[in-house]
Amino acid sequence: MLHERLQLRDRETSESERTFYDTFDGLLHAAGLWAVHEQGRLSLGGSNGASPGPSAAWASAPRRVLPIELEPGPLREALVPVVGVRALLAQVLVRSRSQAFDVLDDEHKTVVRMTLELPALVASPQREFELRTRLRLSAVRGYDKALARTRRTLERELGFSVPRRPLVDEAVRAAGGRPAGISSKPAVKLKFEQRTDAATVAVLRALLEVVQANLEGTIADVDAEFLHDFRVAVRRSRAVQRECKTAFPPAELERLRTEFRWLQRATGDARDLDVYVLEFDAMRALVPDGFAGDLDPLLGVLRSRRLTARREMVRALRSDRALALWRDWEALLDELVEMPGAERRAAAMPIGEFAGRRIAKVYRRMVRMGSAIDDSSPPEALHELRKKGKELRYLLELFGTQLYADEVVKPMIKTLKALQDVLGRHQDREVQAATLRTLREEVSALPGGSAALMAMGLLVGRVGADQHAARGELADVFAAFASKRQRRLVKETFG
Repeated sequence: MLHERLQLRDRETSESERTFYDTFDGLLHAAGLWAVHEQGRLSLGGSNGASPGPSAAWASAPRRVLPIELEPGPLREALVPVVGVRALLAQVLVRSRSQAFDVLDDEHKTVVRMTLELPALVASPQREFELRTRLRLSAVRGYDKALARTRRTLERELGFSVPRRPLVDEAVRAAGGRPAGISSKPAVKLKFEQRTDAATVAVLRALLEVVQANLEGTIADVDAEFLHDFRVAVRRSRAVQRECKTAFPPAELERLRTEFRWLQRATGDARDLDVYVLEFDAMRALVPDGFAGDLDPLLGVLRSRRLTARREMVRALRSDRALALWRDWEALLDELVEMPGAERRAAAMPIGEFAGRRIAKVYRRMVRMGSAIDDSSPPEALHELRKKGKELRYLLELFGTQLYADEVVKPMIKTLKALQDVLGRHQDREVQAATLRTLREEVSALPGGSAALMAMGLLVGRVGADQHAARGELADVFAAFASKRQRRLVKETFG
């Protein structure tokens, strides 16, 4: 059929197998990129069909690639800024047969190069599913008009069309996946007049989906973000449980809140040690160059402790207690709206009114707490302010962004994030210094332990200095958060 409408000269035929990669949450897709393994190389390219860019030799297609562990080079330098600590996971295997042609003019000169590709999704060694036939065209220099004519002929006379989606997107959809990945930031559509219990259930169900989506990756230690996203979803669920408790039956909610608190604690040590290991180079950079290498024994101890903490966490996540928690939590969410309302005084209240009241109350509480902090306040006061800030942020992100004007909510979240960053740095540095002190005995017993202890002493000093600096920055960021204009907006918007 092609030969009937175009003057073609057959060129080479080829077969290929390509394994496409992305992170669990689709970071490459969001950046307009793809990663692919083909012919013994792992390459990065653009989803607009551009030729592969940075690449590295890789004998066979891996199931998982952690860019932060790649050898220094162009591929690592291109990937890490996009995906951070996330792993690239094999999404789909596509097997293609391709035929290349030269499109000729009346003088039998090559004016366009064309490749006809017949791709198929490989679902298993025995099963393949055909994908849309794809045509790629490129003009020979000086023959742009010929390229346009060829494209018109293909589209108008032969019925070919340029696929709207990249091949990788089509293949992922055909395999039942989501090209954009699975987000850990649910945005649930809410209506101002919706019942509070129904709106709360919708939000908590979305958070439960995030928990469940990240559970296996957390257990398998695919990358550190699975555990992070798992814990954030649990923490957000706990905040909703606290702030919306009057929409629940008190006794049943209190029992499940106890279980959620246990789950948060059961995963805490593993997450803390993830952060220590991932950010170790940043911590190492805090000490003078001559001492940085002396910290290697400390890294070994942290890695060993991380493995121990992970084993304990996995036992908890696979335990009967955890399974019972998810079963009972889903049952409560299934039944909540139909439960008697006698003990649930906020259940039928419009969610817009209820959420507005809670946001305003937590904000005013934070203003009072922050205003009471001075140079003599203990670190615990800053930590409590940070915890309350997380609660406000979750209320704003889960409810406020859906129910109230962006011009009020977004600037409020921005000033809150700035406050949280300073408070988080202060708290993290305090915990890091305390952790380093508890590890001294274990590190000292290792080869190179004496030098490591000296370097750790310097590190504790630098960490303490940064904690002090964070405390010095608190007044300015809190002033922006608690400004008269911000307080007026909160009062006018949320009541």
